Amino acid sequence: MRIATVEKNGCSQPVVISDGRALSLMPLGFSDVLTFIAAGERGKELANRRLADCEPLSVDGIRFLAPIPRPPKILCVGLNYRDHAIESKMEFPATPTIFPKLSSSVIGPDQEIVVPACTAKPDYEAEFAVIIGRTGKRIPQSQWRDYVYGYTILNDVSARDLQFQTSQWSLAKSVDTFCPIGPHIVTADEVSDPHNLSISLSIGGEVLQHSNTCELIFGIAELIEFISRVLTLEAGDVISTGTPSGVGLGRNPPRWLRDGDEVVVKIDQIGTLRNRVIMEPSVPG
Repeated sequence: MRIATVEKNGCSQPVVISDGRALSLMPLGFSDVLTFIAAGERGKELANRRLADCEPLSVDGIRFLAPIPRPPKILCVGLNYRDHAIESKMEFPATPTIFPKLSSSVIGPDQEIVVPACTAKPDYEAEFAVIIGRTGKRIPQSQWRDYVYGYTILNDVSARDLQFQTSQWSLAKSVDTFCPIGPHIVTADEVSDPHNLSISLSIGGEVLQHSNTCELIFGIAELIEFISRVLTLEAGDVISTGTPSGVGLGRNPPRWLRDGDEVVVKIDQIGTLRNRVIMEPSVPG
């Protein structure tokens, strides 16, 4: 099942994408994707039973938004690909580096990444993201699948100059529009092995990142156990699992995002997330 949030005639609504059609979940009593996720298996069973009778939305005029426009939490993992650690000339971390990315930075597919004048070093990071399906704390690794609802794509856009001004990364990672997510959530049952998925990022047709989730230093089970020792995971939370090698910072010379760039992230079995970059003009004074 593929779940998305779309906008039509100025109104947003949750949908299931089936056979190239968008089927609204609102007639089934779900006002948004978060409430559908929180319903768990009951929601999916209800959808599977009744969606055949629902009138599909016309694709004309539909605009895809972020699947969850305002996730409860976005938790990112730093330096979590072996190839990225080697590229960064850093040792593999002994424990996951977790930092929050504020939900106000979220945009959807085909929306613009707006780079403000306060940063001269905007960077890209293709990431495989996990969507939590239900509330849990102190979750053992053996039960990780019980808490994963599905998967999506996230681009952890980063203002590198702001990032390295302090030891705290969140502000540089949470610039408005610096968190493209989408285009949809693929439920966990449709992904055969989340630890063996090709992931790539290209700009203008040039492939800059290409790896596989088998390169993850800390897998999904380890991340869920580690994070849930400290805080409660909730339905709709996003865990973005880190980025592989090839980021702009690691290139010689560095390859920062530029005005007009079209950034395309692809993950096998998940889909394609596409966004264009525009540079915000300086404000006088």
